Amino acid sequence: MQNPLIDVQPKLVWKYFFEISKIPRPSKYETQISKYVCEIAKKFNLQVKADKFGNLVVKKSASKGKEKLPMICLQGHLDMVCEKNADKNFDFFKDPIELVVKKNILMANGTTLGGDNGIAVATMLAIMEDDSVVHGPMEFLFTVDEETGLTGANNLQKNFIQSKILLNLDSEEEGAIYIGCSGGRDTVGTWKLNTEGIPTTFFKYKLSVLNLKGGHSGLEIDKNRGNAIKILNRILLKFSEIEVRVSSINGGNKRNAIPRECEAIIFVPTKSVSSIQNILNDFGKELNAETLSSDNEIKFSLDLIPKDFKEKGKVLKQNLQTKLLRTISSLPHGVIKTSSDIKNLVETSTNVASITTSEKTISIATSQRSSIASEINEISETVANIFYLGDCETVTSGDGYPGWKPNPNSKILQIAKTSYNSLFKKDIQVKAIHAGLECGIIGEKYPGIDMISFGPTLEGVHSPDEKIYIDTVEKFWKLLLSILKSV
Repeated sequence: MQNPLIDVQPKLVWKYFFEISKIPRPSKYETQISKYVCEIAKKFNLQVKADKFGNLVVKKSASKGKEKLPMICLQGHLDMVCEKNADKNFDFFKDPIELVVKKNILMANGTTLGGDNGIAVATMLAIMEDDSVVHGPMEFLFTVDEETGLTGANNLQKNFIQSKILLNLDSEEEGAIYIGCSGGRDTVGTWKLNTEGIPTTFFKYKLSVLNLKGGHSGLEIDKNRGNAIKILNRILLKFSEIEVRVSSINGGNKRNAIPRECEAIIFVPTKSVSSIQNILNDFGKELNAETLSSDNEIKFSLDLIPKDFKEKGKVLKQNLQTKLLRTISSLPHGVIKTSSDIKNLVETSTNVASITTSEKTISIATSQRSSIASEINEISETVANIFYLGDCETVTSGDGYPGWKPNPNSKILQIAKTSYNSLFKKDIQVKAIHAGLECGIIGEKYPGIDMISFGPTLEGVHSPDEKIYIDTVEKFWKLLLSILKSV
């Protein structure tokens, strides 16, 4: 595949973005992309070191005459969220991302694009190569497993970096600088899988909810988009009234993504077969009216699975089915509280992220976010207590990750604001974000480090709708170079 952005500025950034799009980089499997970064560093005679967790730091000497300036660190993460449409045949462990340009938008063909945080990786590689960029002493920090556990940032060791200034390149709105972020925690409820046989007079179906927008469970949680797990559960509750039995439910697969698809294997008594499609059609009209302005047209499928008369159907015991559906119905999803201090900022939220039926268990994973530590505790306890009321066998809540408290008096913030105004003749917006940037953890690891976060405009991250607005990458690049030159 030829690079569709070969002649677009900044050329070096797009060159490297194209190259890394060919390299598999799922969370926890960053070996190949790490090897590539090391090769580029060595190609340009730059120092590079790795820690035992896979984090990399590359050092580049200052431009001539800038040797005495403070050292500055650029930072981004190597991994990407791997999501694809159900009908897309794609293997994230070996297939290159297929880039598609539509006017001013860069997308992928049926999968996540990897702009989060590939644009940071490409930008850092470009500066590692480009000796025309004016800067003081520099470090480039590449962290691992940001998307599924913040493992790299959580395990950064003292003195792995020396910089007192850090520019995180993992924000997704050109024209904005972020100086604070939410912390987060996961809460998981698990039931033991208790099943029983079902009479052969029942018909077996696969019920699916499809075509939702989904998106980032922090950045898009206030968009009122549908949650496929919650929607499918509403259907199953209606079906329960006509004695439909549930065999399994599976949906969602990322804690930090709003689930776009969910499916259940169900058994329907003969007397109810004629009713289920009518119920589904009526519910579809009702639901699409609810979500008309916030989501795609939601699609439902109800597919009869041919009987294998040698196989006896297994369904959840009625008591477990009732508890499961009532628990899902009770679990909160969406915005819990908005900030009183920052306009339009979500302060606290929760996401019903995934449900998995295995041979022995059924497990529901949720994620909570807040910029206030006590509110993370409160919403996590609320979710845990709902699991307990639903008689979950086990309920676990992780340690989570810290938020990043805004510092409006930051020196690097003032430099960035001045640079933006000088370049574009308007003021940049200063914001906090309802997402878990690594800055919260890095700030805890390196007390006193002066940080900001910014980037080009991305939308739909963590879903196959992910896109980068091409023209914002050049503005982001110019701002970054101006900051480096002005420090």
